[in-house]
Amino acid sequence: MRENGPVTSATRQPETPAFATPPRLIATDLDGTLLRDDKSVSPRTVAALAAAEEAGVQVFFVTGRPARWMDVVSDHVHGHGLAICGNGAAVVDLHGGPGAHRFVKVRDLARGNALDAVRLLRDAAPGTVYAIEQTYGFHQEPAYPKLHLEIPDHLLPAEEILATDGPSAGEPVLKVLAYHPALDPDAFLSLARLAVGDLATVTRSSPSALLEISGPGVSKASTLALECAERGISHEEVVAFGDMPNDVEMLTWAGQSYAMGNAHPAAVAAASGRTVANNEDGVAVVIEEMLAARA
Repeated sequence: MRENGPVTSATRQPETPAFATPPRLIATDLDGTLLRDDKSVSPRTVAALAAAEEAGVQVFFVTGRPARWMDVVSDHVHGHGLAICGNGAAVVDLHGGPGAHRFVKVRDLARGNALDAVRLLRDAAPGTVYAIEQTYGFHQEPAYPKLHLEIPDHLLPAEEILATDGPSAGEPVLKVLAYHPALDPDAFLSLARLAVGDLATVTRSSPSALLEISGPGVSKASTLALECAERGISHEEVVAFGDMPNDVEMLTWAGQSYAMGNAHPAAVAAASGRTVANNEDGVAVVIEEMLAARA
């Protein structure tokens, strides 16, 4: 889940290996991938997604966004209507439209793990400030910057928010957001992973030093794998698209995967192929070629 601001790099033409196994499912990230930088879905991409569903290929939106931010694609839901949100922390039914989504599956971050991660990262990187994502609530510390275009439910220290008697104590925690005002984003990610260890999964999707901390083993890939297993779909039958470190596991897991032309080097290294940038409809380019190969 990134705040406003794209990650840019040189764009190159797609590398599209032949599809040895006919794809049955497309898994695509949103920001920096399916969405253009203005957060729109281009007409070409809308048509490609509809054509894929018409051809019997399921489409899953797999994003770091919380469920309440899924209005950008709610008009493009087909078939099953499910999306994987919060970097794998939730599977959400979008059929109800904005504000009427239903949580189908929740893989939460235990409050004890969250509190330990907050403490360990405060010690390792003084100056870190936090926000807390829950299934419906959003809370932040007073010093946390206005990275998200919404008003938090509470302005409190993370330790108070996460306390067993804290606000929304009965509501699952999906992830902790950790922001540092001065550290390099990749250096902050490496430091946090070392500090937190196996207490939680730490990743990032923002161009700034904003980390996303989820439950142990929770990632886009692991939740996507669960959804595919329920449908009898193997990883070889999945085509995935992404652009940031939070996409790496998914790009590695899928039988075919594409990093965008604007992708972070970690995503490029993880993917089996490369397509053009999000502003050039890189996802649609590959889907069109995939469907043409099936004809």
